[in-house]
Amino acid sequence: MSEQFDHQPMPLRLFNTLTGQVDPVSPSDGKALRMYACGPTVYDYGHIGNFRTFLQIDVLRRFLKLIGMPIHHVMNITDVDDKIIRNSAAAGVSISEYSARYVDAFFEDILSLRIQRPEQIARATEHIPRMVDLVQRLSEVGAAYQTEDGSWYFRLAAFPEYGKLSKKDLSGMEDGARVDVDEYEKDSARDFALWKAAKPGETAWETAIGRGRPGWHIECSAMSMEYLGDSFDLHAGGEDLMFPHHENEIAQSESVTHKPLAHHWMHVRFLLVDGRKMSKSEGNFFTLRDLLLKGYKASAIRLALISVPYRHQLNFTFEGLTEATNAIERLRNFHDRLLKGTFAVGENSNMQSAAKKAQDEYMAALANDLNTAEARAPIFDLVRTANTAIDQGQFFAGDRDAILAVLAGFEAVFDVIEDHDAEPTRNALAWAKESGRQADVAPELLVRESLSDEMIDTLVTERTLAKRQRNFARSDQIRNELAEKGIIIEDSKEGVRWKRK
Repeated sequence: MSEQFDHQPMPLRLFNTLTGQVDPVSPSDGKALRMYACGPTVYDYGHIGNFRTFLQIDVLRRFLKLIGMPIHHVMNITDVDDKIIRNSAAAGVSISEYSARYVDAFFEDILSLRIQRPEQIARATEHIPRMVDLVQRLSEVGAAYQTEDGSWYFRLAAFPEYGKLSKKDLSGMEDGARVDVDEYEKDSARDFALWKAAKPGETAWETAIGRGRPGWHIECSAMSMEYLGDSFDLHAGGEDLMFPHHENEIAQSESVTHKPLAHHWMHVRFLLVDGRKMSKSEGNFFTLRDLLLKGYKASAIRLALISVPYRHQLNFTFEGLTEATNAIERLRNFHDRLLKGTFAVGENSNMQSAAKKAQDEYMAALANDLNTAEARAPIFDLVRTANTAIDQGQFFAGDRDAILAVLAGFEAVFDVIEDHDAEPTRNALAWAKESGRQADVAPELLVRESLSDEMIDTLVTERTLAKRQRNFARSDQIRNELAEKGIIIEDSKEGVRWKRK
């Protein structure tokens, strides 16, 4: 696909949870935008709610790159927390051995979804000294205290601004009340654990503040400041992290730096499934791998999860996945038509205007708080307009070039036109076999994948020979057999092409 995209410089404006308004996003140092995004806690396979957040952050970084803004993006990997310790103990393995499988799976999954890898990956277990140092600094300013068991807690009363991000009313806060678990949902704020004293059988580190392991919240504060400085441009994550996690990050960090941890806070809304909160008990809990084994393509999952803007709640449905599948098919067919068609030299002024209009509307929609729904609309309008012009013989080579440039800009952010779906599906099938999940594979997927590319090429060649020999019965038989297995044959002036449905 053409990489040319003649966009005008267009600043991004993004809703800022901290200020409660849509603010411009730009590098405070005039160089690269420094951004931190909370990554996965690797105790299990990522679900589609997790990946909605990671995909929306991918849209953000891709648009910033499209408008020419350099970025330095840091993402953490939480590879030590309550759940990991509990699950690894139950499995009888170390936390590093337990989490390694899910770290590998996470990176396989983001590759399947075409999520770009951040410039810096920071694993919690590799930054223990930095966390210990931060606890010591908090102790020096009176914001941290040690309890009888050797654990360290953050003293909420030492940070009067607590609650400024989530806008929670914390007037009834009980001074000195503590909470020990990493994650909690209660609105009542309490002193939270910075460092947890070692318990029998738990993974622990010998440090200057005692033997133990870090609390969840201290990890992100320590790592974000190590790579991005005491104060950086943008912090992103799911809305479920706003309180208490992000609120606690602010309190920990700003208590020692007296600077804003991040100038801009971006939060991605929750995902529902068929109008209900996703949960295993509801039977509507899906990982990426679950959906791939049902026969859905990775590109359709990507498009479905980013088509609704990040500040709107997404109601995920299988009908929506089917719509995304069909939308991608329209885009790919149109793109192929442009690349493989023969067009006379020249331009149609109406098509040139339509391409310019689509480009401007697409860029404006993304610049306005990453409105992906509004950004899609002009692209599909352009596809309809161009297809009509081609059908009527009113489309020229110059029009093709202009539209390919617009599609390149769309692809730079949405990344669904180029077909990369085969490998994620094959990987999911291999994983199902290794994990004893063959029963979860959709029968139609097994049929579709039973033919290798080489086998299809052989059948297509046989069909072409049968047609030349006027053996139309055999030709039709091959076409029908392939169609039953999801293989579509296209006869054109340029020759015979096939593709998987």
